[in-house]
This record gives sequence, structure tokens and C-alpha cells, in this order.
Amino acid sequence: MRAAKKHDPLQFCMNSGCIEAGCDEAGRGCLAGPVFAAAVILRPGFRCEELNDSKQLSEKERIRLRPVIEQNALCYAVETCTPDEIDELNILWASVKAMHKALAKLTVTPEHILIDGNRFRPFQNIPHTCVIKGDGKYLSIAAASVLAKTYRDEYMQNLHEQFPVYDWTNNKGYPTRAHREAIKEHGITPHHRKSFNL
Repeated sequence: MRAAKKHDPLQFCMNSGCIEAGCDEAGRGCLAGPVFAAAVILRPGFRCEELNDSKQLSEKERIRLRPVIEQNALCYAVETCTPDEIDELNILWASVKAMHKALAKLTVTPEHILIDGNRFRPFQNIPHTCVIKGDGKYLSIAAASVLAKTYRDEYMQNLHEQFPVYDWTNNKGYPTRAHREAIKEHGITPHHRKSFNL
């Protein structure tokens, strides 16, 4: 088994002493499938040296970390916006809507929200902070990135069985050459985002 990449330890929170939720999404750059978002509130004192931005982890590492996150979270939620919602709202605001849906499902109300990225719309008058590359800085955002990514990958792998020509088990809906060639040859499915450059 390859060793996890060394990286600086992530910070537990931005505001100590308050209940803080981290939010991130997966699937913004895809041609097909929903965008997934996760919201995570970690238990105080949680530490995990392996946890990092999901893009810096291998698929095996993400799968191994998912139950660690779920078992050590005070609460978490994963939600989606469909390709139709993405086409209607655009991918940025569909991602934010998915984050709002996930936050609304949390069983504990956060006092502060950490968002990966630079754009957000206020949620229930709860203070929030946008952090560029926050999934590589804060544990709760990194945890949300791992959950969003693993849940979305699982969804696309299941969808692949219905539409194997698009190779979603490997590309997860991203615009690989094989995916684009399959669109040219077979057209699109109801799972493709029509507002994207297919």
C-alpha cells in the first residue's frame, strides 16, 4: 500500500468555541450527473493526519476515510442538484443550492459555516466564510470534500451500468476523450447537462 502524501496538518476550525460546519461540492466540471455537496460538523478534538483535499487523495484513500469521517462527525449530510437544476441555475448556483440542501439536513444547527471557494449565498442568517482552497486548510471542509466525492463517484459507477458506453465508471462524468467520443457517437442521455459544451 502506498504511503499517504505528507502535508501540513489541517486546522480543526476557524472559530474555536463555536459549532462550525464545513461545506464542499463535487462534480462541478462534469458533463453528466448531478453536482453533490456535503456539510460536516466534526466532533471537538477530532484529528486525522491523512485527511486532506479529496483531489490530493487516491480513490482508495478516500474510500477508507469516508467511514472515519462518518463515525467521527457530530453530524453530516450529502445532497445533490440534478442536471436539470444545473441547466436552470448554472453550475455555480446549483452547487450552492446543493450545499444549502445539505446544511438544512444537519441534525445540529451550525453557528458558523466554512465554504470551500469564493462564492456563496447566506444560509438562514448563519455567518459564513468563503475560503479559497479551503479543503486543503480546514478539516471540516476536507471531510465534506471526501464525502461529496465518494458519494458522487458511487452514484456515477451505479449509473454506468445503465449507460456503459460513456465509461462513467472511470471518468465519473468528466469530459475525457472517451466520454466526448461516446457523446458524438451515441448522443446524450437524460443525465447530461445540456447547458455544458458537450
